[in-house]
Amino acid sequence: MGTDVSGFVECRTRYGNGGWQAAIDLELLVDSRDYDAFGCLFGVRNHANFRPLAAGRGLPADASAAVLAAREELPLYSDTTWIGWDELAAVDWDEPAEDTDSRIHQFRRTGQGLQYVGKAGWSARFAEALGLTPPAPGEPRPTWPEGTEWQIGDTLYRSVRLTRRQAVGRKWQPLLALMAALGGLHGAENVRLVVWFDE
Repeated sequence: MGTDVSGFVECRTRYGNGGWQAAIDLELLVDSRDYDAFGCLFGVRNHANFRPLAAGRGLPADASAAVLAAREELPLYSDTTWIGWDELAAVDWDEPAEDTDSRIHQFRRTGQGLQYVGKAGWSARFAEALGLTPPAPGEPRPTWPEGTEWQIGDTLYRSVRLTRRQAVGRKWQPLLALMAALGGLHGAENVRLVVWFDE
């Protein structure tokens, strides 16, 4: 079963009553299932082994009415947290993860060079070639030094360390652009993203 994100961008206007208001529902801006971004930003499904920017902060005490209402609609949710635009604006997007990705990245050799195929937490073909057994539930997956490669048939398997820019990627650019615009109007400290996850 997968993990999805829900939430809102909230804004506190300079000219309003000082309270937070929901600016836009997160589902209109980002893919609801993006584990690299989840791990990098919030420490959820952190397979790429980032130092999370805003893990486990809980629900802001002054959350907007829209956030509170949306949370009430979900029977199960976890890992509620938030991050301000002032924090996101200061991120070093070239910062690498603390360790290599626990998922092995797969490439296929073509006439034009290596073509990225995907990444997987467990590949039966890769495991068989290396003599690995599946990790027990809750047991961490092994990692290897960055750049370690294995050629198995026509597939190249590689251990990769992601940067924050790679993890958040183009999918989250509309969200970041909106937060930047609101921050320009109302002040970076008056814009935040509140999220929660359901599994």
